[in-house]
Amino acid sequence: MVLTATAAWAQDPYRLASPVTNLATLFTDLFGPSGLIVDSEATLPGEQPHSAHFNSDFQSNFSKFNTALVNQFVTVPLPSPASGFTYRFDPSLGVFERTTQSFGPILAERAETVGARRVSFGFASQHFTFDTVEGLDLHKVPAIFTHDGAQLRGGREDVVTTVNSIEATVTQFTTFVTMGVTDRFDISVAVPLVTNNLTVVSDATIQRLGTTNTLTHFFRQANGDVGNRRLFTAVGSAAGVGDLTVRMKTTIEKTSSAGLAVGLDIRLPTGDQMNLLGTGAAGFQPFAIVSGAYQMFSPHANVSYQWNGTSILAGNPATGESGNFPDQVGYAAGADVSVTGRMTVGFDLLGRYLLNHERLRSEAFHALDGKSTFSNIAFFTDSFNALSGAVGLKINPFGRLLLDANLL
Repeated sequence: MVLTATAAWAQDPYRLASPVTNLATLFTDLFGPSGLIVDSEATLPGEQPHSAHFNSDFQSNFSKFNTALVNQFVTVPLPSPASGFTYRFDPSLGVFERTTQSFGPILAERAETVGARRVSFGFASQHFTFDTVEGLDLHKVPAIFTHDGAQLRGGREDVVTTVNSIEATVTQFTTFVTMGVTDRFDISVAVPLVTNNLTVVSDATIQRLGTTNTLTHFFRQANGDVGNRRLFTAVGSAAGVGDLTVRMKTTIEKTSSAGLAVGLDIRLPTGDQMNLLGTGAAGFQPFAIVSGAYQMFSPHANVSYQWNGTSILAGNPATGESGNFPDQVGYAAGADVSVTGRMTVGFDLLGRYLLNHERLRSEAFHALDGKSTFSNIAFFTDSFNALSGAVGLKINPFGRLLLDANLL
């Protein structure tokens, strides 16, 4: 794991700041342990001494932004651990036979099991890039920093506006093992290896709304000059084991063309939450599956409810305070089509309804000078629906080897 942070001044990209300790506090570490402090060599109007310290809800409440972003990081969908080859025993012939022509869903589940005393192994590699959170462009996140004691006026009306660019990627390599305990009961284990990369660049500008003396609030430039702009950059990456998932699934009703199954996912908090490799919270997700197989066409639908425990990521990573990680309702529907005997094409619609989740929105900040307005963000708690779609294919080049590819 490598974590670094730099503070780059205009014309001085080499000056270093304090290193970032972990990804969960990367943004709060961005401006240093004391927050955003600008340079000052002059008193406020009226010869008032002061500390040129600026505060922002974005920084002080970054744990809320952290929850919104981390929820995207650590809840990326896992490919279905179900085997592409499912069998049942034909007592009249004394042999096992395939139950469907299709190789199964992409990210959803189907009711079929792998069959008694059969084991399926799988490996999946996924790469995710995050461009938006809550519809907010992660390359242009506005945040306003106000002066300590701004309500006292007297030059404290100055603000620091920032435009923050956040680049976030997750690469996930997951190993699956599914074992058929009986013809109707499977146990699966998913072990993800996760690599996270997070970069934050904050472009800060001093807006002189209550002062005229440039020495009252300024950023020192590399050549010693006085300026009103500075770039802060923090870069972090982490790699390791994510949260393990154990799945138990049993088929409770089965006909020649359809099936109904129920099961339980248990998420173990084995991933390092402080580096966004895991949620830090245990999770329990009962689910139900209905699926069919009608020659080449195999539809499926899933529904689930996930209970989550407490996690530092839902509280305050900087202080170690824990909070309740949001519960969610999950649902999925889709179909897979056996195009040929060796290729299946599938599509899934995946939905999550997150309960009492930290959210953010854009809003206007009205400065104390009574006329200046700047873009800002605000946090609030709400329940909401998140939808995504996936399309992919499964190819059987030989034997029982399956190659999958999908786009989420």
